[in-house]
Formats: sequence, C-alpha cells, structure tokens
Amino acid sequence: MQSLLPFAGFYFSYFAYQGMFSPFWGLYLESLSFSAWQISILMALSTLARIIAPGFWGWLADKSGRRRNIIVTTSILSASSFCLVGLHHGFWWVFVSMAVSHFFWVAALPLVEASTSYLTRAAPGRYSRVRVWGSIGFVCLAMSGGYLLDWLGIAMLPWIASALLGGVALAACKVPEVTPREKSKPAGPIWQTLHKPAVMALFACCFLQAFAHGPYYTFYSLGLKQFGYDKAAVGVLWALGVVFEVGIFMLMPRIMRRFGLETLMLASLLAAVLRFGLIATSLAVPAMAAFAQALHALTYALHHASAVGLINRMFAEQHHGRAQGLYIIASFGVGGSGGGLIGGLVWPHGGVLPTFAMSACAALIGVFVCLRWLKPGYQEQK
Repeated sequence: MQSLLPFAGFYFSYFAYQGMFSPFWGLYLESLSFSAWQISILMALSTLARIIAPGFWGWLADKSGRRRNIIVTTSILSASSFCLVGLHHGFWWVFVSMAVSHFFWVAALPLVEASTSYLTRAAPGRYSRVRVWGSIGFVCLAMSGGYLLDWLGIAMLPWIASALLGGVALAACKVPEVTPREKSKPAGPIWQTLHKPAVMALFACCFLQAFAHGPYYTFYSLGLKQFGYDKAAVGVLWALGVVFEVGIFMLMPRIMRRFGLETLMLASLLAAVLRFGLIATSLAVPAMAAFAQALHALTYALHHASAVGLINRMFAEQHHGRAQGLYIIASFGVGGSGGGLIGGLVWPHGGVLPTFAMSACAALIGVFVCLRWLKPGYQEQK
C-alpha cells in the first residue's frame, strides 16, 4: 500500500498557510486603508479562482494522468507569484498579484484530495486521519500568527505568507503519482452522474454551506476587532475552531461506521444555522464566541468529510479528479465567493448582525434541500 505520509505533509503545509492567511489577511488589507467592498473583493479572490481553475486542472489531470506534475508545477508558480503582493500597496497591484497566485494555488488541493480519497477508498474513515494534519497545520499558524505579527508588524504578512507557500511547494514535490486502476467497464460521461437528483442536491448543499461561510472568512476577524478582541485573541479563536475540527477528523472512522453520510451532511448544516446565529447575536460575549467556534468541527470538518465521501461514492473512479474540482467550484468557488461578496454589500449596513444572519439563513435553506433530496439510498432508487 502506498504511504500516506507525503499527503499528510502536504495537508499540513497547505493549511499552515491558510492558518496565517485566513485570520489575518483581512486585517492586513484594512491596514492599507481599503474599503469594506475592496476587502471583500480581495478576500473573495481565493474563492473566485475556485470557480474556473479547479475544473480546468481536474480535467487536465484526468486526461493526462499526471496529477503529480500539475500539483508540483502549480504550487511553485503560486508561491512565486505571491511574492509580488508585498512589493506595492495599490489596490489593482494587490488584486492582480493575488489573482495570479490563487489561480495556481487552487489547483493542487482537489487533486491531492482525489488521490487521498482513492488510496483510502477501502476504509473511507482513514481519509480523515490524513486530512487532520491540515487542521494541525492551521492551528499551529493561527495560534502563533497573532503573536508573530505583533512582533514583526502586520506589514510583514505578505512575506510570511510567501514563505509558507514556498513550504507548500516543497511538500508538493514529495507527493507521489496516484493512478486509478483500469476498470473493466468504462465509465459513462460525467454528466450522466451530475444529472442525478441526489448529486445535484449534494452540490446544492455544498454551495449553501460555503455561501454561509463566505462572510466568516471575509469579516469574522474584522467583527472580532470591532468588539475589542486583539490579534492574539483573534488567532486563538480561529485556532479553537480548528482544534475541535481535529477532534472530529480523528473520530470520523468511528462516526462513519455509525451514521450515514447523508445524515452527517444534514447535521453539519443544522450546526451551521446555530453557529452563525450565535455569531450574529452574541459575538461580544467571549464564551459564546468560543462555543460558536467549537461548532466549526461540525460546519467544516463533518461537512467536508461527508462531502468527499459522498463524491467518492457517487462518481466513477475515472471522474474523481473532475468531481473533486466541481465540488471546489460549487462550494468554495461559487458559494464562498458569492457569500463573501454579498457580505461586503451587507457589512456597511449593520456589520456583524445582518451579515451573519444571512449566513444562518443560507444554511437553513441547505437543511431543507438535504431533507428533501439527499436521502440515504435516494440515488439508487432513481
């Protein structure tokens, strides 16, 4: 059996970068005196890139059979282009530099996800034991990032992020090639699978969950700052959510043996309704803010593990690269960028309350979609 250690190393480095970027990049952009709308646009670039790029890279990987080459090349190009961000503080310079970097940055993860899910297909719970190293990487940087920026200054963030992306490129070089075994019966067109009601419902749930999280990734740190939390507290709260995420990932093999994937998807959406409702109404209360972050274990880890498991089950092996790319597009791409951009329009008209109330409503719609169309065995009944 192929070693999973290189994949664990990639997840660790990839999400270590995220642990520095997600909590603090909005604060960096605010330090450059950008408006809320400009910040929402720049923060949405990573999700907007997921609309176009993953489908292209997934198609190229499935056609060429060379996932590793794409993972390595795009990781190197992402790190190289992000170095340009810190050279100038103008909006359009930052916009173009980030756009180029994110176009390459989003390529690697869905391909690594496809390889990891393939290698753990016989025991899907093992996927979470590998993916948990991404959460650990996130925690390490989110916990230390606030103190590091207090020491070095927020202006150093682009260079710290560039160095972390360099670490991603190094880890990518260790990822082996994974080639799915040939099937005796060729798979039909991927559109035949995409047209199934349960598959469309799955992607709708992923879209709505990511839409709900869009304002979180864009404005959560700014909301904490408004309520008087300092950088260290911001980092700790971000890390707290991922600490609980680690716990869920470690328990996923046991959870998956007891509950169906569709049930887990429903639970993640219900938790999102509660979580974003609490952020909207109780962010000023540290205990409630901490509890809402603890729910990240369900709204992200449980959701992501169930989504990857459902995609692995619903799509033929020959389509896994494209299917993972489509998952990224529908969720983090269209959903996440849409939620972040609309949050940028709502934020100036009330801040935390209306912005995160919108997130709770999006998750509630996802609950209804899941209850109506994403039922155990539904696709087989069709």
